Amino acid sequence: MDALNSKSQMEMARNVHDMGSINAMREAIASGDDKVLAEAAQQFEAIFVQMMLKSMRKAQDALADENSPFNSQQVKFYRDMHDQQLATDLSSGGGMGLADLIVKQLGQQDENYTPASVIRSDGNLSSLNRTRTQAVQEAENNVVQSASKGTVSAYKAPLFDSPEAFISAVRPHAGRAAAALGVDAKAIISQAAIETGWGKYVIHDGSGEATHNLFGIKANRHWDGKQAVVDTIEFESGMPAKQKAAFRAYPSIADALDDYVKFISEQPRYKEAVAQGSDPKRYAESLQQAGYATDPAYADKIMAVYNSDRMQGMMP
Repeated sequence: MDALNSKSQMEMARNVHDMGSINAMREAIASGDDKVLAEAAQQFEAIFVQMMLKSMRKAQDALADENSPFNSQQVKFYRDMHDQQLATDLSSGGGMGLADLIVKQLGQQDENYTPASVIRSDGNLSSLNRTRTQAVQEAENNVVQSASKGTVSAYKAPLFDSPEAFISAVRPHAGRAAAALGVDAKAIISQAAIETGWGKYVIHDGSGEATHNLFGIKANRHWDGKQAVVDTIEFESGMPAKQKAAFRAYPSIADALDDYVKFISEQPRYKEAVAQGSDPKRYAESLQQAGYATDPAYADKIMAVYNSDRMQGMMP
C-alpha cells in the first residue's frame, strides 16, 4: 500500500500545478530514494521544454496584433499555464530523451557513461589546449630522439643541410610531378617540407641509407619495393600517438616524386584533390579530407609553408 501511495504521488507530481506532490518528490530525493531519480529527471526535462516553448511564444508575441482579443493578458496567462502542463506531459511520455541521459549519468549504472563525479566542469579550455600542445611536442621529441636510443630498425636524419638546399634539390623533380598532376609545384614542395621538416627528418634504413621518402608514403600491400620501419606520429581522436609503421624506400628523389604522382593519380580517393590542383589551398584541404594524413591541421601547415617568405623567395 505504501508503494502504491508513493507511486501515486510521483504520478501526481507530473501535474506542474500540484505543489504538494512536487514537494513530496523533493523530500523523497533528499532521503536518498534512488527510484525517484527518473521522476526528477523528467521534471528537469519539462523545465527545459517549457523554456523553449516560452521563447517561441515571445517570438510569436512580437508579431501578434495588439488589438486582437487573443493577445490579452488573460489569454496569455492561461496559455502559459497550458504550456507548463504541456511540457510536463511531453517529458513524461518519452520526450526528447534528455531525462534518460540524466538518469544514466547521475545513476552511474551504465559503464558506457562517464560518472558524474569525474565530469570536467571548470571550463578551462586554455588548460586543455596547453595539455594538447605539450602532448604533441613530447610525441614529436620521442620520434626524433628514437634514433639515438636505437629502439627502431630505421631512423630519421637530415638529408639536406638547409631549407634552401632542400628546395633546390626537390624543385626540378617537383616541376615534373606538378605538370603530370596539374598541381602547383610549390604546393608539392610545401607538402614535402611538412613531411620531412625541410629535409631534416628524412627516413634512413638500418644501414644508414636514405629512403628519399619525402611524402610519408607508407608501404602497403601494393608496394613490393624496399621499405623501412620507423616510429611515426598518428592522430587518434585529435590526439597524437606514437606508432611503428613501414614506409617506402626509393633509390633517389626522382623516384620518390614519380611514385608520389602515381600514388595520388591512381587512387580514387584523391580524385577530388587532383581536380582542385590549380588551387593550392583546396588541393591541400582535399588531401586532408581524403585521409592522406591524420593530423587535423595538415592542410593549414602546408599552406603556412606555401605562403612563407622562404618559399616565395626560392620559387617563382
